[in-house]
This record gives sequence, C-alpha cells and structure tokens, in this order.
Amino acid sequence: MKIIITSVLVPDQEKALQFYTNILGFIKKTDVPAGGARWLTVVSADAPDGVELLLEPLGFDFAVAWQKELYNRGIPLTMFGVTDVDAEYARLKDLGVVFRGEPKQEGQVKYVIFEDTCGNLIQIAQML
Repeated sequence: MKIIITSVLVPDQEKALQFYTNILGFIKKTDVPAGGARWLTVVSADAPDGVELLLEPLGFDFAVAWQKELYNRGIPLTMFGVTDVDAEYARLKDLGVVFRGEPKQEGQVKYVIFEDTCGNLIQIAQML
C-alpha cells in the first residue's frame, strides 16, 4: 500500500492553484469537473508521477471550523520536504510568502512554517 493522493482544504481552488504552482513551484496534474467544483491536483516538479496533492474545496462547516482551529493554534496542516530550508525560506520570502518565524532546528530536522493564502499553515522540513 502506498499514498497516492493527499489533500489540503481550500476555499478557492483557482487561488490555491495559483499559489501552489506559481509560488511553491508545483505543477498541475489533473483538472476535471467534479460536481460543482474540480478534481484539481498538483505534483512536485521533481516527481511528476509521485504523490498528488488535491486542492480540495472547503465545502462543509465542520471542515471550515477544523481548518480555522488548526490555523489559530499554529498547527501545520501538512509538511513538504525540501533539500535546503534556508534557501527555500529565502526564495519564498522574496515572493511575498508570510512565515511564522524563521527556520529552526530540532534534532536532525530543520523546519519553518508558512501561510498558504488559503487558510492553512504548511511546514517545510529538511532532514539533516
């Protein structure tokens, strides 16, 4: 068994697509109508056949509350791996990404948390 798709909840799929592709550098993989929304996925440019990230519409009140609570408590919804946290932090900061502090190191992990403009906190991490 392996993970093939995971998701982030987003209130606006188009806005999320723009952020996740134009800012983070993912590439659009799937974009098809799905009810009143879209089945919209992105993948890492380094692994186009890898795990897909579904930009899932935030369609239920309980999901809105859950997303807001995670955000308010400073808890990242998910984590993306990078080879150099400091370089990625500088690149994204230059593009206007809002961070929750500067990179930190704990044990063998260096990480930093940013806001994805869609109501989520995302952590990027580098295994040292």
